[in-house]
Amino acid sequence: MTLAPFVRIVAQGKGRARALTFTEAQEAMTEILEGRAAPEAVGGLLMVLRLRGEEAQEIAGFTAALRGHVSGVLPAADLDWPSYAAGRSRGAPLYLLAARLVAQAGVRISMHGHNAYQNATLRVEDIRALLGPLVWYDPLATLCPEAFHLLDLRADLGLRSCINTVLRMWNPARANATVQGVFHPSYRSLQAQAAEILGQQTLSIIKGGGGEFERHPSKDTVCFGLRAGAHIQQTAPAMLSETRRLHEIDAAVDAHKLWQGQTRDAFAQATVTGTAALALWTVDPTTTIAQAEVKAQDLWANRDAYEGLPA
Repeated sequence: MTLAPFVRIVAQGKGRARALTFTEAQEAMTEILEGRAAPEAVGGLLMVLRLRGEEAQEIAGFTAALRGHVSGVLPAADLDWPSYAAGRSRGAPLYLLAARLVAQAGVRISMHGHNAYQNATLRVEDIRALLGPLVWYDPLATLCPEAFHLLDLRADLGLRSCINTVLRMWNPARANATVQGVFHPSYRSLQAQAAEILGQQTLSIIKGGGGEFERHPSKDTVCFGLRAGAHIQQTAPAMLSETRRLHEIDAAVDAHKLWQGQTRDAFAQATVTGTAALALWTVDPTTTIAQAEVKAQDLWANRDAYEGLPA
């Protein structure tokens, strides 16, 4: 089979084109990942879907195919934390410190990603250094070279494609819970619907800093997602009254120094603990957001006690 039948379905023209079904999307992505699709057809399919808009069953079908393409065996995880921001970050990746806090609570985190479009200077070793020894991080290029190639088509096409969404949905470690950040608010509902189709039970999605799962502490944060497979929409109230952007250019934060206590920044600290709280709330169905915030603040206050622990 080639990709042509699937391109024809979505691109026939007004009145004849339609969205792919779950099965069709899964078959199309399998063709792509297994190297049987012409590059022109891949680009054509991705750009048609971008122009038309993504459908939940298509994202779910693409994701189902991608889940069978992982290089190696990943450790068991409680929480899947994708990191595929497409925009350029103006500040420190504080969500990495938030993941580090959550891991200190005994949550096994699998983080995977590719961040060159967010911050070209953020290398894999830099990410791992900020995450600490308790968080497992895999770069996309290692986990699935075929998916990395699809994501990297952005350099040739000049535009983001649905692959960015699929990678957020991927959950290669098959964790029971997932947190996701999006840049455009409309994707919160789309990704929650796709997750439901895939049978995901626990999920939290927010409009986060740079498209990452990173909470703005001075704004109410609306969380979309799933709990026990049912859709939720819950607001996490602002933690601070200060009015400002999440990352101010003239107020840059050194994430390493913040973690080590060499720099004190109440806003940055609240970003870390607030983000960690939403992750803790996601993995523990018995807790409230307010209770998770208290726990995150306690983890922050006692973070030195966890340094040096083996991964």
